[in-house]
Parts: sequence; structure tokens; C-alpha cells
Amino acid sequence: MMRSPNFGPRRDGARPELVVIHYTAMPTAASARDRLCDPAAEVSAHWLISETGEAEALVDEEMRAWHAGAGSWQGCGDVNSRSIGIELANLGDRPFPEPQMAALEVVLAGILRRWSIPPEGVIAHSDLAPERKIDPGPRFDWARLARQGLSVWPRMRAAGAPDAARFAALLETFGYPADMPPDVLLRAFRLRFRPRIEGPLDATDMGLAADLALRFGTDGGAWRAS
Repeated sequence: MMRSPNFGPRRDGARPELVVIHYTAMPTAASARDRLCDPAAEVSAHWLISETGEAEALVDEEMRAWHAGAGSWQGCGDVNSRSIGIELANLGDRPFPEPQMAALEVVLAGILRRWSIPPEGVIAHSDLAPERKIDPGPRFDWARLARQGLSVWPRMRAAGAPDAARFAALLETFGYPADMPPDVLLRAFRLRFRPRIEGPLDATDMGLAADLALRFGTDGGAWRAS
């Protein structure tokens, strides 16, 4: 097994409380492995899962891999120190094969158990860096993970008329970075929860965001979701 040299200690006593899902955007798992293990590339991930379902541990979970880059979640930066990164071999323009998704479910279940991470701690790279990233993209099946208790999926609830400021507040409560341009925030939210929908903010976006804030928000979200 080729293991990556691109890692360091987690900073300031941080421990894993998030899992970040990526796609590699490279032609094959082998080419992605080469890059993730190249010292000159200065990138890595804890896990790489191939199209055929082979799961490789490239960095020990106790260590800080270099996968998330600039961004934040739940008001905190240095996501690398707080997370475990999983790379899925995929160019981003095609479905994720069944063997790969099945392997991901096994890897995720183990991570959540080992580190006592709740399902809402499993996020997209595009969630924490919505201005820079789109992975794992619109073809990734988040609802499938939620059915297995390995991520979360929103329920519809009444939330009033579309209101960009309130929508942003609800998503910030859930975890999205603050002070994002409204179009960037809406795109990131829909990329994960409504990937086939286009157009302006609507009542469904509001209702789903309100549910995420109420059930999983860092401050409970009750006053924003009422």
C-alpha cells in the first residue's frame, strides 16, 4: 500500500468531529493515489475509495490530512484539524458506482463509530467551501447515506415566503459559512439537497433549510425556524 506523506498533527488538541466527502476529479483511482501520495502536491486524504470499491487508508485518522483547504463549518475554520477526508475516485460528471457507494457506507460507519461523530457531521467539500468547490457534486446520492443513518436529509416544514437573509441565517445555523453571497449559498445548498432545481430561492428551499436549522443547528435553530 502506498501511504501518503502529506499530513501533520491535528492543531490545538482538535479531534475528528466531521467527515468531508470529495471526488478526486481524476481519470482513475491510481492517478488520484499518485497525487495524494506525492509530497510535491501537498494534498492528501485519510481514505481513497476506487470505482470498484477498494478502500485504501492513506493517512492515519488520528493525524491531520490536507484535504479541505480554506473554508469553515459551524463557525470554525481549519477544517483539516477537525475532520476526516474521504476521496471517491470520480471525475464528477458520472454516477458513483454501486461497489463504491457500498464501500463508502462501510468506511463511514466505522469512522462515525470510532470517533462518535453524528450523521450531521458528514458533509460535502462544497458545504464548507461553497465559493471554491462543488464536490462530491450533483451525482452523489446523499439521500442514500441518510437512509443508512450516515448523513442527514431535510424534511419539508412551513417557513414562510422566500427571504434571502433568513435563508442565509438558517443555513448558517446548520453550519454553512457566514457572509456568503446569496447566489453562492443557494447553489451550494441545492447542490447537496436539490441538485436538479434551478431558478430563484423558493418556498421549498426555505422549508428544507428551516428543518435543518431546527433539528441540527448549532444553536438549536428554534427561533430562526419558527
